[in-house]
Amino acid sequence: MASIPRLVTAASSTAIRICSFIFLRWIPGHHFVPLIFTSLVVYLTSFWSLRQNPYPPPSTRAKNDNKRSKNPPGSTDAGSKDSVLKILLTGLPSKHSPWSTTFTALINIVVALLTLDFLIRGLVMYPSADVSFSRVGHVSPTTANLLLREPDQSQLPITVSYQETSSYNAPEWIEEGTIYKLDDITDFTATVTLKNLKPSTQYNYLLSNNKSGSFMTAPQPGSPPANRLSFVTSSCIKPNFPYNILSHPLKVPGIELMTEALAKLPQIMRPAFMLFLGDFVYIDVPFRFGSSMDHYRSEYRRIYASPSWNVSSLEDRAIDLPWIHTLDDHEIENDWSRGNKTAPYPAAVDPFQHYHVAANPPVPEESFANPDEVTYFSFINGPASFFMLDTRTYRSEPSKGNSTILGFAQLQSLLTYLSTPEPEGVRWKIISSSVPFTKNWHVGTADTWGGFLNERRTVFEAMWRAERELGVRIVLLSGDRHEFGATRFPDPSLDFPASESQPDTAGLGLHEFSVGPLSMFYLPVRSYYQTDDEDVSVKYAPDGNSKFGYIEIADGVDEADPTAVAPVPVRSSILTYSLYVDGEVVWKYRLSIPLDRETAAGAVNIPEKNNYLPPGRILEDRIPKESWDVALKKTVGRAEELARQGLDWATEMYHKMTV
Repeated sequence: MASIPRLVTAASSTAIRICSFIFLRWIPGHHFVPLIFTSLVVYLTSFWSLRQNPYPPPSTRAKNDNKRSKNPPGSTDAGSKDSVLKILLTGLPSKHSPWSTTFTALINIVVALLTLDFLIRGLVMYPSADVSFSRVGHVSPTTANLLLREPDQSQLPITVSYQETSSYNAPEWIEEGTIYKLDDITDFTATVTLKNLKPSTQYNYLLSNNKSGSFMTAPQPGSPPANRLSFVTSSCIKPNFPYNILSHPLKVPGIELMTEALAKLPQIMRPAFMLFLGDFVYIDVPFRFGSSMDHYRSEYRRIYASPSWNVSSLEDRAIDLPWIHTLDDHEIENDWSRGNKTAPYPAAVDPFQHYHVAANPPVPEESFANPDEVTYFSFINGPASFFMLDTRTYRSEPSKGNSTILGFAQLQSLLTYLSTPEPEGVRWKIISSSVPFTKNWHVGTADTWGGFLNERRTVFEAMWRAERELGVRIVLLSGDRHEFGATRFPDPSLDFPASESQPDTAGLGLHEFSVGPLSMFYLPVRSYYQTDDEDVSVKYAPDGNSKFGYIEIADGVDEADPTAVAPVPVRSSILTYSLYVDGEVVWKYRLSIPLDRETAAGAVNIPEKNNYLPPGRILEDRIPKESWDVALKKTVGRAEELARQGLDWATEMYHKMTV
């Protein structure tokens, strides 16, 4: 039998290697860091002890001698000479193989050093206090928000100029304004709004500190280009993950994969903007090094210092794609639900305001709050209007009867937006949320709208009513989960047949597309599945370190009832959702709004001619089918849910016994 020192050495060696692999390639959880380094200390101590005293104690040696005397002639003690493979796999030393012994110890030391490298190389070597950049935020038909950062005071004053992009004569540069002061109050950032622009026009901009870029303005409402829109959406960024020692510590692989994929699209299909739904920074993953305003600011600076923004050609740089942002928990603290006054929220929201809100779309016309304190936004682009929810700042404790995820003012603003008719030509209302609306995710459910079901019901009823009465279609977009899930929410007032509630089917209802991460870990367990007929599963795709949705809206021809023997073609506004995983399209889904409602309704023989919306349908599905291990992954995924149910049961039984 192996001695206790050998067992300790082998166990600590195994812990170092397994925990490091999970931490660097799977999930960078902060729990693994102390495990790795504690195991390293234990390993080196026990390893050194075995090297110094390779023989067992006399009593153990005597027993081994007795066993050896009973062995047949020519046999040897199995523990007297370990194989090279055993030494390398277990981390145990051997006096018979000094080279293997040294190498196996080095493996554990190097693995721990790689963990340390992932933790601090970016933090120490790239504080990014001197990062200088410019980017485009919200773009309307006649304006564009330009955000810049320049800490070098010798560059002041900074003039901002722009020109129309032209293939003919070089157009004139127009000077928009001059920035005379940048200081630490805004972390040396400023926002300039370029005005009096032409709709649907490509522009270049130039700063006197040699920063430059390009953008295209939104179409004029009612014009032919306003019938088309494409954009991308995702959430969650962590540099250099999965970890690669050869990569720049600030590299964001998902941004590069997305940029490369979008560059392959025809020019007319290039996205107008990125709708980013939170966790732009991970202040507490893998480890929180502080909660001051400077710590939060430094995380934003490091993301913007990433070389991934500029890896492509000048025509396809990620930094030239307008980004608009929503706040989520890891930009504050995991599962944040303590309002906007409690620390560390005030420190966390400071850089979010300067780096993101300052260049975001305007607040809703009816915000029901002081506009200077609002962090939810609304805008129109082409055939769609958008409402960007803030599901962090105003929420209360979840899973209570009066729990709110939006707060009173934001809820009233959203309900007003939903009940307000859209201008002519705007056919889609798109609601974005940093966390999923569906309760089909059974890990961390209380952190999603699943912890605020009363308020969700209020919002859903307003959405169903808007679809019935306003002639629009509502689409929900969300992030946060590091997985993709498409879900339908059928309107119960329409009395759908049971077939409309079958899991993993396309069909009718509000549709939610939840996607993430853009560049982060994904969960290897299965945590999403349908449990009732309220949230109908359409598609689930958990795998992939980089996922984003590409949404295209355009006028075209769609079938009023795709399941009919002879489908009737109807002129429609068509939304196509394409899921990209690790840079490749793996799934496509179509929703449409008939532009001739009477023809569409007549084709399916229903009386509600002005309210008919065709069912969604899957256009492409290249997501691998579930394999033999899915049952195990689903069981592991239910661990949190089962543990919570067990705790609730035990608590209930305790109260019954003590009453």
